[in-house]
Amino acid sequence: MTEFRRVTDHFSVAPQISVEDVARAKQAGFSVIINNRPDGEEPGQPTSDAIKAACEAQDLIYAHAPVMGPPTRAQAAVTHEALETGAAVLAFCRSGTRSIHTWALGQALEGAAKDDLFRLGQAAGYDLRPTLSTIA
Repeated sequence: MTEFRRVTDHFSVAPQISVEDVARAKQAGFSVIINNRPDGEEPGQPTSDAIKAACEAQDLIYAHAPVMGPPTRAQAAVTHEALETGAAVLAFCRSGTRSIHTWALGQALEGAAKDDLFRLGQAAGYDLRPTLSTIA
């Protein structure tokens, strides 16, 4: 069972989730799942289509915004737009790192204080300095 790490009241991250984890995410109150992992990154990982189908079966919104390097503004916008709805969002990748960095980029670009973002990341077990240091 994959651990969901709460970052804020409306945003959590996780390492790779399984199809079975989608139902658990629904039970935990999530309305949106964002997949930040490209298909085929690792043998045996569930495909985007499999996670999407599981989300549809649970009436969850699904977005696929694969991050293969430092997150981009476009990838951050996917997370930001999901959060703008007020929905509880779960984003995942292999370890959760790309997902939280993508979120942090979007938050920082919208004016969130870097110190606050750093503390939230640290509380969830992630070091956001690599992403936050790139933002003026």
